[in-house]
Amino acid sequence: MHSHPLVTVRRYMAFETNKDVLDWFEKQERTLTKEFIDALPWTDVRDTPIDEKFIPVLLYMRDVEVLTEMYHRELQRTPTGRDPVISKFMERWGVEEVTHGQVIDRFLNEAGHPTPEDWQKQTHRNVPRSYHASTYFLTTLTNLLGSRFTATHMAFGAIHEMSTGQAYRKMKELANHPVLSMILDGIIREEAAHTHFYRSVARIELERSETARKIARKVVETFWRPVGQGSLAKDRTEYAIATLFGDQTGEGVDTLDRTVTRRAGQFPGFEGLNKTTARFRDICRRLNPAKAAASLIFSVNLYSVL
Repeated sequence: MHSHPLVTVRRYMAFETNKDVLDWFEKQERTLTKEFIDALPWTDVRDTPIDEKFIPVLLYMRDVEVLTEMYHRELQRTPTGRDPVISKFMERWGVEEVTHGQVIDRFLNEAGHPTPEDWQKQTHRNVPRSYHASTYFLTTLTNLLGSRFTATHMAFGAIHEMSTGQAYRKMKELANHPVLSMILDGIIREEAAHTHFYRSVARIELERSETARKIARKVVETFWRPVGQGSLAKDRTEYAIATLFGDQTGEGVDTLDRTVTRRAGQFPGFEGLNKTTARFRDICRRLNPAKAAASLIFSVNLYSVL
């Protein structure tokens, strides 16, 4: 019923220009179309229970996705966002990411965890002023550096997209809910295309300039944080990471090291960079799933305290 072509991934060196990457991306079919969403067996959602510990994680994923609108607007004020190729990609990227959040929200409601009708507006309103202040500073810096900062934006985006994809895969594995798995399969396919765009353009931009490589590495080493942290509360970020990847064997973090950190380390100038694994491992050691659940002030109904 929900058969869709897998994302066609080419070898990175096959792309010589950013336009080549965009041409590839535009050939990738959307997965979460209206037809796909309408055909999902929504009435079957409550037939399979979902562990309560995953509800705050799904809420976090939902909110990260809908805040893409804000990230998109921020990037449009920079040379990266004004680049015609990247801008074209981001128009579709923004639509797809918001759709991911909306579908997750519908699943939560169908599963018996109602959310406010204006949840999207609430999510935007709850972004702290400190985030907007730091973003203003970074945007100013970006405009001073010009196109040399594009490699940094793309490398940052690639790391975020790779870690997001792994989070969805882990959620599918752990929750093991048939309808949620259908939704996550669709999201994962679209995220895979986003990841490939970011990784490919990052590689091209980093290969162009030693200055771009030095800037990108320094910024990632200094400022990188897990996706969503800053615009959303740190406790929520850490709960999501610990719940999904904080197993006692360490396999969860090892997976992130293999699929995120080592792949980022293949970027020109990023050799030996392990900031992402170190951050994930620290969170999981400090906040194992049991401690995460105990320390999380909000649980299923976040809006009672936000």
